[in-house]
Amino acid sequence: MKYGIVAFPSKKLQDLANTYRKRYDPHYAKITPHMTLKDTFEADEMQIEEISKKLTEIANRFAPLAIHASRVSSFFPTTNAIYFRVEPTPQLEDIHKEIQEQLNIGTPKHVFVPHITIAQKMTDSEHDDIFGQLRMIGVDEKESIDRIHLLYQLEDGSWTTYETFRLSGVE
Repeated sequence: MKYGIVAFPSKKLQDLANTYRKRYDPHYAKITPHMTLKDTFEADEMQIEEISKKLTEIANRFAPLAIHASRVSSFFPTTNAIYFRVEPTPQLEDIHKEIQEQLNIGTPKHVFVPHITIAQKMTDSEHDDIFGQLRMIGVDEKESIDRIHLLYQLEDGSWTTYETFRLSGVE
């Protein structure tokens, strides 16, 4: 089964992201706006129990995540994805690194760039047009996220929560 680890922003930031996602993101109906902490990985029932235990330990060490979605950016030319850039902080880097090292499930596909995707899978011309518009509108949202989530993928391709972990530490 496929799993992933994410942090969901506040409803306010999700609603803002969804104003764009419903038009520009074909995954709009499959998953809520989120910040990926661990890319998709495969695991069986035995592995997922161990992963849950490790995520509980990690969550108990880390304080709620202070995030700042500061601007609209793009992964072009790698992909035509547009996103709200979440400013990297030592805390975000540390929790990402800890999850990667503790779970030790596959190497990351990309360098960790904290973000919330708002548009993807567009043609080059669509990307250029939409990116220009969204950059002018911008984003400037600061908030705290006090939970991380282990998700799993359903047969229809949508994602749902397997387990939630409250960030209750001091780091």
